[in-house]
Amino acid sequence: MVINIFIILLLLPLAVSADQDAFVGVNIGTALSDMPNPTQVVVLLKSQQIRHVRLYDADQAMLLALSGSGIQVTVTVPNQQLLAIAQSNATAANWVSRNILPHITTTNITAISVGNEVLTTTPNTASVLVSALKYIHSALIAASLDSQIKVSTVHSSSIILDSFPPSQAFFNRTWEPVMISLLEFLQSTESYLMLNVYPYSDYIQSNGAIPLDYALFRPLTPEKEAIDSNTLLHYTNVFDAVVDAAYFAMLYLNYTNIPIVVTESGWPSKGDSNEPDATLDNANTYNSNLIKHVLNTTGTPKHPGVATSTYIYELYNEDLKPGSVSEKNWGLFYSNGKPVYVLHLIDSGSVLANDTTDETYCVAKKDADKKMLQAALDWACGPGKVNCSVMLQGEPCYEPDTVVAHATYAFDSYYHRMGMADGTCNFNGVATISTTNPSRDGCTFPGSGGSNGSFINGTSVAPSTNSTTSVGFSVLDSVSFVRVFGACLWTMAFL
Repeated sequence: MVINIFIILLLLPLAVSADQDAFVGVNIGTALSDMPNPTQVVVLLKSQQIRHVRLYDADQAMLLALSGSGIQVTVTVPNQQLLAIAQSNATAANWVSRNILPHITTTNITAISVGNEVLTTTPNTASVLVSALKYIHSALIAASLDSQIKVSTVHSSSIILDSFPPSQAFFNRTWEPVMISLLEFLQSTESYLMLNVYPYSDYIQSNGAIPLDYALFRPLTPEKEAIDSNTLLHYTNVFDAVVDAAYFAMLYLNYTNIPIVVTESGWPSKGDSNEPDATLDNANTYNSNLIKHVLNTTGTPKHPGVATSTYIYELYNEDLKPGSVSEKNWGLFYSNGKPVYVLHLIDSGSVLANDTTDETYCVAKKDADKKMLQAALDWACGPGKVNCSVMLQGEPCYEPDTVVAHATYAFDSYYHRMGMADGTCNFNGVATISTTNPSRDGCTFPGSGGSNGSFINGTSVAPSTNSTTSVGFSVLDSVSFVRVFGACLWTMAFL
């Protein structure tokens, strides 16, 4: 009976919910011999539509450059400052006054991480960690910023022991008093647990026990899935297993309502001779699959549908990092802003569609509602002033004669006409950014450096998504209408 009750408790959903939609952010490390200036960094962030960043300090120049961008920023109190801040409220208030208050009206600071992996990197400060968090939070209360800025601290996943099956996981008992005090603070302030999750490290340290496909989010056949024998939950990737292990470790201490944000995760694109799986292809596969997994709000087996927002480690390759070759090659970009690799992000939104050579395309979502697609196509060929004549029968882009193919050409034409500006590849949610060239024989898309036709003279400001849709015309009707009357009577809008 006791065992049955235990299993039932494990299967009960934890009282965890997401306050916002899932997001993918990036960490910005600065150990580069030719680190771009803060303005250049922000230009890259904007071009990639990155809306969340984590800094390893509270660099004033970077916070100033982020001013007015709307990008949500997590700043960090460096480990070496913890002892001083934990000594008094006044020291913490001074830190907030110097590092937060000058920027808060223009830079969107949403979280402060007090220390980074303190328990595993600077254990001598562990006893004062929670005191430092409390003092920083008190300083935010005094400044009326406690509802705007969450306070937490980043942990390595290595503080979780016996992590598989996840239902048996618990925090290292050495740190249990600290964790109980921390979790009590996070719960009382409605903050979240910050956790670094590195399936690459787990894979390397497993000595072959963890399959590469399981670490990379690659599809597994049912017999290769890992099964938690206590809950019978099936795990198809290391990332989810580690996140659920953290949830179960909190449950072990009777905390069930603290969400998790993954503050670091990634895969190196290059390694030493003894790291054969640190490759461009594996890094691309892992990060592409991770981004899709997060943005699809898949959740974990224990918490399906609950967002696990994640910051990718990291924005740039850092050549000044000590250690192995892999330590220097976790970045998505080189210091000149060129991508280390182009992520496979079809149908997963525009964030980090990271081809900075402008080889990005706006394509119709294959699973989009056909009536919505047709209406958006009509708008593009009408008020959007795309020359859709190339999609007439006998013209280069007529085949395949489907609404998805025709909408893709029209959407991409409009997107590039508008300079690939933010919001110009949405069309009420039926379009998405892709890095795969959709051109086909005889039909060249604008993003590939050419076009089969020209835009109709004039411009059309994309109306808001609140506009109502009109009766849909077919693409051929749209073309004829524009040709004959030279005017647009549609009132619908999608962008």
